Amino acid sequence: MNKSAISNLFSSQTITPASWLTIVFSLVLAFAVGLFIAFVYRKNYRGVMYSNNFVLTLVMMTLITCPVVMCIKESIQLSMGMVGALSIVRFRTAVKEPLDTAYMFWALTMGILLGAGQFFLTAVTVVGIAILLTVLVRIQSGKLNSYLLVVRMADGSEKAVAQAVNGLKFSRLKSKTISAAGVEATYEIRVEKHDAFLNKVNAIPGVQDAALVAYTGESV
Repeated sequence: MNKSAISNLFSSQTITPASWLTIVFSLVLAFAVGLFIAFVYRKNYRGVMYSNNFVLTLVMMTLITCPVVMCIKESIQLSMGMVGALSIVRFRTAVKEPLDTAYMFWALTMGILLGAGQFFLTAVTVVGIAILLTVLVRIQSGKLNSYLLVVRMADGSEKAVAQAVNGLKFSRLKSKTISAAGVEATYEIRVEKHDAFLNKVNAIPGVQDAALVAYTGESV
């Protein structure tokens, strides 16, 4: 490719000062919206393993999607080429929390709207979804917290532990192991004052140790 061809290539892509202002404004706004989505995710997170990398991913997804849409919205050829390129991409990372998928689509949608110049729709959508997610999470978290109670005890203490667990509003035996050292039982329970309950179980004669693990519904 000679110098003339290169010059023609760049001259055909003229960007006016107004266009530069729109590009910078869109990218800054995309970064701000991504930070807002990450903030909502952090405040509403109720899982077991919080990931800072996922929070950064939400910001970058919004920021990266915006210029892509800005690039292809004026060209059908670029749009088709981008679809073809993205069709060969395969994501191998498993999403452990189902709600995390909603946050990812939220970030992508905001990037698309900003890249398309739909600033008012972006503002309405990002605020509306943030309020809806916060309300739903608060309603869900208003219920009693679920835990896995793991108790190691002597054979004679099993009945007393079972009585203490059965006194809760919800309890279910998940697993039980009997060995020469004694019995290890795992219960799924829902309890409000977890510290007081854990002390109660530890005070039962024959209980070697008891532990509570936050439980989100995954199989054990």
